Amino acid sequence: MFVGLALASAGAEAATRGGTLIYARYADSLFLDPVLNDANVDIWILTNLYDTLLAPTSDGQGVSPSLATKWDVATDGKTVTLTLRSGVKFSDGSPLTPQDVKWSLDRARDPKAGAWNFTLAAVDTIETGPDTVVLKLKHADPTLLPALATFNAAILPQKQFEASSGSSMEEKAKAFAEHPIGTGPFAFVSWKRGEVMKLKRNDYYWKMGEDGKPLPYLDALEFPVIPDDSTRLLKLKAGEIDGTEFVPYARVKDLQADPSLRMELWPSTRVRYLTLYVGDKYKDGSPNPISNPKVRQALNYAINKDAVIQITTLNLGKPMRSYMSSSTPLFSGAAPLYPYDPAKAKALLAEAGFANGFSFSCLSLSGNGDDANDLTAAQQMWAQIGVKLKIEQVDNPTRTAKYRAEDFQCRTSAWTDDIADPSEITSYFAYYPNIHSLHSGFDDKRIDELFEKSQEENDKTARTAEYKEIQDRYNSAAPIVYLYETPYPVAFRKNAKGFVQIPLGNNLFESAYIEK
Repeated sequence: MFVGLALASAGAEAATRGGTLIYARYADSLFLDPVLNDANVDIWILTNLYDTLLAPTSDGQGVSPSLATKWDVATDGKTVTLTLRSGVKFSDGSPLTPQDVKWSLDRARDPKAGAWNFTLAAVDTIETGPDTVVLKLKHADPTLLPALATFNAAILPQKQFEASSGSSMEEKAKAFAEHPIGTGPFAFVSWKRGEVMKLKRNDYYWKMGEDGKPLPYLDALEFPVIPDDSTRLLKLKAGEIDGTEFVPYARVKDLQADPSLRMELWPSTRVRYLTLYVGDKYKDGSPNPISNPKVRQALNYAINKDAVIQITTLNLGKPMRSYMSSSTPLFSGAAPLYPYDPAKAKALLAEAGFANGFSFSCLSLSGNGDDANDLTAAQQMWAQIGVKLKIEQVDNPTRTAKYRAEDFQCRTSAWTDDIADPSEITSYFAYYPNIHSLHSGFDDKRIDELFEKSQEENDKTARTAEYKEIQDRYNSAAPIVYLYETPYPVAFRKNAKGFVQIPLGNNLFESAYIEK
């Protein structure tokens, strides 16, 4: 069932209260702190525990009220005044104060605090009133309002955080994240790492349901970790779980045909690609053939994207036209990148000095059907141009650790925007000073210059031109293997309703319920 039908049917029925919804995940969370974080396995839990001043709209293109009921931007764009919602409490019953907001945003914009501080880099000072927070900016920033709706700008209770054990902010963050406290619809209960996380309804949540009573409808949420796709789906069909994320696209039609299930395909900003390490040498000191852009271009031309899309998604995907999705603002991709051309791929390899090919390895998530399909197809296609691929299956923590240590040659990857602006994905993919361009080692000083300029650019035409040049330069250098865009595939038992996943990826359970 497609999302439009799902929303229509859910809206036509009165939600019932109570019960526990069990939603299986492919991988466990790592760290429940909104600032020192960049992983979707954490982000999509955080959005149920914490609130931000603003929230993304359901189409992912704008912002709406959340902890702030209204906001005013000065004519010169350098002062933003937000009025706070009255009567909001944290999940421990303590009141939300303007000081909590100031402290949380000051922490989020600290240059030493995480990879996301750039989203609030324009903020110079923060002032508070009885029910307001005023942001004074160094310069007008076209990305600020979307940034205030992003997970890293979540509002935490200052006193409880500072009372956590540890002598540094990082140590306190780790301690606080073991028992997080927020204003979101759910409150933390327990976490058995690698097995299950449990949340309960936040009795102090401020948002009201359609029945005039506070949300959420559910009493509790459970997130068991089941890495193997087939096992998750067997448990779903058996009724042992109520829903699951990341259904393999090859199984979508099967689940659509099952009368006990509801298969949902949510519009997304999700792209699937392979991250390549492009530094001159690998971690072990050996030379890296992929450091040559002609080799990277060859790898891209050798992939038949249409065939991969058919194999992995059963034609539910579409070829990438840029490193960002076609739903991301300021996207400029005119046509699918690197159309299938094995002859051109061979010629590029020869020009780069690898006429006889070479060998390299790629990290894959164990038990992940989409990873297996993508890499098996790539392995066969690259073999036709003399490139041998070794597939290394690992668990998610291992893959993440190797990625962050830049100790990899290639890894399966997927990206979802968290903000209605191209700055986020660009800061990760193409801006070297942030995380070395996806930890790939890709370094283009002109892109860095354009990105920094775009962060202060309020002329939309000029900013569009800056992003077009960024995309053109990055896509030509090919630090990734471009695969496809896809919708979000999630599946539920028929009686589990009300879940929403917006194009920015947020998993929203505040209006979810179990029909009785």
